[in-house]
Amino acid sequence: MAAPVRGLQCALKKSIVPPLVVILGATGTGKSKLAIEIGKRRQGEIISADSMQVYRGLDIITNKVTAEERAQCSHHMIGFVDPLVSSYTVVDFRNKALALIEDVYSREKLPIIVGGTNYYIESLLWRVLLDEGQENEGEGKKGGSIDRKAELEKLGGAELHRRLTEVDPEMASVLHPHDTRKIARSLQVHAETGVPHSHWLEEQRGQEGGDVLGGPLRYPDPCIFWLHADMESIDERLDRRVDEMLLTGLIDELRDFHLRFNQQKIQDQRWVWLCLFKAT
Repeated sequence: MAAPVRGLQCALKKSIVPPLVVILGATGTGKSKLAIEIGKRRQGEIISADSMQVYRGLDIITNKVTAEERAQCSHHMIGFVDPLVSSYTVVDFRNKALALIEDVYSREKLPIIVGGTNYYIESLLWRVLLDEGQENEGEGKKGGSIDRKAELEKLGGAELHRRLTEVDPEMASVLHPHDTRKIARSLQVHAETGVPHSHWLEEQRGQEGGDVLGGPLRYPDPCIFWLHADMESIDERLDRRVDEMLLTGLIDELRDFHLRFNQQKIQDQRWVWLCLFKAT
């Protein structure tokens, strides 16, 4: 973590205010603490890019920042989705987070993205062609993209890979036959757009500012801190974290969630039986 800190000190000394600060790294490397320090010094606001911390009520198990830490610096995208909702996607996250970033800019504050979940961060950093239209309309809705992709995944890797080879041999050649999620995604793209996924990716990389990693950056010159720590230090921190979680009520939190989950499952089953009964 020494190198990122030196880089931060240099940036602060020169009064450089980057358009976007991003902090990422493995669990236990100190991302949240660094984000709060930057936020306090540079009038920043923190936007969480953690796919689990979006869920309401699961504060301990997802290691959300404490009330004391939130009081030091404004935090966003934490605890606003019901954990029983299964349709929340990276597209939902991206759309809400982009609006937040613009709001932070409008108040002349510095947005600080902290994660967490790298593909959530990637959705903010890079412009993507595929979800500009049709995917946004269907994503997260019954009969939309999520349902189509889920149905495809049920077919299994071998059948999915065979189908992808027929419609997009280039994409099939780079995906492992067991990677059902990515293969299903490529088949979904082809089904919804009529264009092979590999062609979309090639066009995306060919845009001005694009490269082998993807399309052009959404924000120019983002300041990215990728934190590292030796494994011994991380193991010690995580051991302490688990002990603290248990002391602060982890078991009760999980028990409450388990109860809610089972109650919802029973209600869903009753609804299915009621529909079947009415149909007959």
